[in-house]
Amino acid sequence: MSEAILRRIFAFNGDADGLCALQQLWLCADDARFDLVTGPKRDTKLVARVAASEGDEVTVLDVSFDSNREAVMRLLQAGARVRYFDHHHAGELPVHERLEAHIDLSPTVCTSAIVDRWLGGRARAWAAVGAFGDNLMSTGRALAGQAGIAGGDVPTLERLGMLLNYNSYGEAEADLYFPPAQLHRRLAPYRDPLAFAREDEAYARLSAGFEDDMRRATSLAPAAHAASAALYVLPDASWARRVSGVVANELARGAPSRAHAVLSPNSAGGMQVSVRAPLERPRGAAALCLSYPGGGGREAAAGINHLPLEEVPRFTERFLAHFSA
Repeated sequence: MSEAILRRIFAFNGDADGLCALQQLWLCADDARFDLVTGPKRDTKLVARVAASEGDEVTVLDVSFDSNREAVMRLLQAGARVRYFDHHHAGELPVHERLEAHIDLSPTVCTSAIVDRWLGGRARAWAAVGAFGDNLMSTGRALAGQAGIAGGDVPTLERLGMLLNYNSYGEAEADLYFPPAQLHRRLAPYRDPLAFAREDEAYARLSAGFEDDMRRATSLAPAAHAASAALYVLPDASWARRVSGVVANELARGAPSRAHAVLSPNSAGGMQVSVRAPLERPRGAAALCLSYPGGGGREAAAGINHLPLEEVPRFTERFLAHFSA
């Protein structure tokens, strides 16, 4: 990729992993002028919104290649170069001289960790934040230690990752405290994520919002459960959509031998679904969700954008059976 680049475009998932992958590349870029394409966490077909042509470079972060395959091929045929970093289901990767794919489906790897590997650890503290946001606690702690961060500072990185991820959950940007592109602009000046947590008002605002939303979620009880799995249904409210991912992650950490599903009503009259495989056996979430239209994800954590209400009983049966001991 030695030719002159006319325009740089970054298409990134608006969750913690996507933001922190972008932050690392931003901090290490020779030229930080680029266009952004992003949205809430479940807005995953981002490449379809990218317009690029010969001489342009498109970097895609933390969305499934399989979900964006046709759009990627369109960009390649238009003469653009595509660099792809991700850890979700990819399907078969095409071989193309202008496609550079960095995809790792290992259950302990996130996109931020893949970017960290590619950059040789040049902004590793942000990779740790991304891993924590993706509920990869061991990976986050390992990256934080390699970045020289220890003691009481590690929980701050963990909470920052969780808050960035919390902000990404919603059916539309109106559900979020900060649109992801705006949040990137607030993160961009900070090489040290601890400084961001200390100095930027966004951290305090997200923290207060999170605490308020989670107080509403304390009375949740499973709508269906078995020894190895439990399913929860949230009410139709912005606060519930914002905490759906955090609730799923906290449930997973609280009962690591269990799988968890969290269902949230959407405006289409169905349910948005978040699935977490048991932390002790972090596999199987993607296979279940990929069997539904609009489903996707990775082995440890996956989701379905729209599950019709009439399919909820059957999904509940399949979920409990899928993760049966």
